[in-house]
Amino acid sequence: MKPSIPKGTRDFGPQEMARRNYIFNTIRQVYSLYGFQQIETPAMENLSTLMGKYGEEGDKLLFKLLNSGDFRQGITADDWTGDTIGHLTSRLSEKGLRYDLTVPFARYVVQHREELQLPFRRYQIQPVWRADRPQKGRYREFYQCDADVVGSNSLLNEVELMQIVDTVFTRLGVRVCIKVNNRKILSGIAEVIGQADKIVDITVAIDKLDKIGLDAVNEELRQDGLPEEAVEKLQPIIKLSGTSAEKIAVMREVLAGSEVGQKGVDEVEYVLNTLSGQNALKNPIELDLTLARGLNYYTGCIFEVKALDVEIGSITGGGRYDDLTGIFGMPGLSGVGISFGADRIYDVLNQLELYPEEVLTSTQLLFVNFGERETQYLLPVIGRCREAGIRCEIYPDAVKMKKQMQYANAKGVPFVAIAGETEIGEGRVTLKNMLTGEQQQLTPEELVEAVK
Repeated sequence: MKPSIPKGTRDFGPQEMARRNYIFNTIRQVYSLYGFQQIETPAMENLSTLMGKYGEEGDKLLFKLLNSGDFRQGITADDWTGDTIGHLTSRLSEKGLRYDLTVPFARYVVQHREELQLPFRRYQIQPVWRADRPQKGRYREFYQCDADVVGSNSLLNEVELMQIVDTVFTRLGVRVCIKVNNRKILSGIAEVIGQADKIVDITVAIDKLDKIGLDAVNEELRQDGLPEEAVEKLQPIIKLSGTSAEKIAVMREVLAGSEVGQKGVDEVEYVLNTLSGQNALKNPIELDLTLARGLNYYTGCIFEVKALDVEIGSITGGGRYDDLTGIFGMPGLSGVGISFGADRIYDVLNQLELYPEEVLTSTQLLFVNFGERETQYLLPVIGRCREAGIRCEIYPDAVKMKKQMQYANAKGVPFVAIAGETEIGEGRVTLKNMLTGEQQQLTPEELVEAVK
């Protein structure tokens, strides 16, 4: 039987890995530019660390690992029957695969608190696992690329995270729009219309304005149980348009009676003004009141990034949270973070064909193998090329030239180097450009310059 891999997982071949590494390396370089330090946490965590942190649904999506050795030790036949079967999990399994990078990060901060210099700027690029039902664009194993600052309430952190987002997508050549909102603004809206429990329904409905129009949005709000008075109060918010500054002015007025709402407006205004005042971004940034990600998790500014030239969901998101480490008994540590959606960014770059040619070229120069004498002559030349940073290889077997050339073509190698009797006698190498077919005889020094 032909071997296979579990549903919801993928193999990545050399070409795919070259593309993925281009994305990861770009993100890694920008994180480092802003003083973020890399950490890694184990693939598996204690289930006591993971359980209860993602809600009931999240707990069901955790991959749990059976205890090693005889995992049935101390369990009787009666334990396998009746109502107790659900409680067996904790006895059969003490560890699970991590579901995201945030909870392991919170655990890391609490466990290593004495060694950390606050504010702590960390980034982490690792795979996570979810026992989800696999479908298009949803995998059981995928990468997250997170950056967080913990131990600082300053909005300068939000400003810099937006600059990181802008820099990454500028380097990748992807045009994006950065959308900003604030959890406190959403709380303020719910407060002034007296519908605190309906905030999710409200944002979902407002989000459909472009698609279904004002009347349909209002009708949906009524169906969600909002009284006419509340729908009326929402009209200036639903119809909100214009520049971010104009939107902020309207929101100040609408939220006049809400202290928390005003605080949210202040925070968004600071972030937007600081970024526009410095001309800090190459991509547009705007206030979007329909943005309502992770409502029970975020407490301040929230962000989302949309690609402008490809129809795809959010490709980066994040926000401010007031109590990352409270779940592990260390309250009061505020943080703010972002996460790049590597898999979606990969799809965007593929659709727009934005990968630089050199990223996809593994070997730049192939040396043809004519036999033992020629190989001995070429090995020092190959060493010199590699010292100069040229990615090169020698064909390992002295087979027909045609087969070696086919190998170079199949791998997309742009240059081939040949040395026979004549070249060895003159201390030279013949360099062939595989695209143009042009050939020239060069010294080893000239060869390095020509390929570079």
